[in-house]
Amino acid sequence: MTVSATERAIGILDSGVGGLTVAREVMRQLPRETIYYVGDTKRCPYGPRSPEEVRRYTLEIVEFLMAHPLKAILIACNTATAAALQEVREQVPIPVLGVIDPGARAAIKATQNHIIGVIGTQGTVESGAYEKALRRIHPRLTVHSLACPAFVPLVESGYRHTPLADQIVHDTLQPLKKTHLDTLILGCTHYPLLADAVKKAMGPDVNIISSAEETAAELSTILQHKELLTHLKVPRHRFFTTGDAAPFAQIAEDWFGYPVEVEQIVLKTSESPLG
Repeated sequence: MTVSATERAIGILDSGVGGLTVAREVMRQLPRETIYYVGDTKRCPYGPRSPEEVRRYTLEIVEFLMAHPLKAILIACNTATAAALQEVREQVPIPVLGVIDPGARAAIKATQNHIIGVIGTQGTVESGAYEKALRRIHPRLTVHSLACPAFVPLVESGYRHTPLADQIVHDTLQPLKKTHLDTLILGCTHYPLLADAVKKAMGPDVNIISSAEETAAELSTILQHKELLTHLKVPRHRFFTTGDAAPFAQIAEDWFGYPVEVEQIVLKTSESPLG
């Protein structure tokens, strides 16, 4: 059965459950749109992996998503955005968005003293992607970046609502407390799931920026411009994971506030999935 362009889904991909923070914002801003979400929890985290590995994994997920009727793809993973956004855009015939540029724009809007912090995975921080995105817009910013390798495992393991999580977040962020930043970018889509602990550690005077809101707004603008907004009244979301479906479903239910069905998948592995 042929699916019209407007009725096609939005594909969202992440290294695990972190991209659910972006998916939830897309659902809020575009409540009629259907989302197909893939979380690569089996190979999470992406942060310590080489850019080539991350690029290959991202292309494998994109190939899986493109087997379904899609109108756009959102790479809801900062590490994957840094490693593979441009290549994915070159290989698929639909709009592809990342989360780095929208997050940078949101931070520049929020800062008053032009000192911005970025926390992310090792891969995102080493890529310098946020610093480049920020300085493309505002060359005179001061940017302090910090890799937080313990944060993604905290979220994926379900320990985010614990005193241990608060302590790890507090201890990890101490170097940034000395920088006088007034705005902090959560440069990993897992990190909004630790937002309360981050706010507690950084104090009330620091703006905490998640790219989700700005990314969803950009997606909405693109779909409207291309006349791809759906007329469906009830979306038909699907959630896929490469790992164990049960913990994924539990975190998704906690984040969305209602149960979701999660399908476990096996991705095709190849050196050039879309070639």
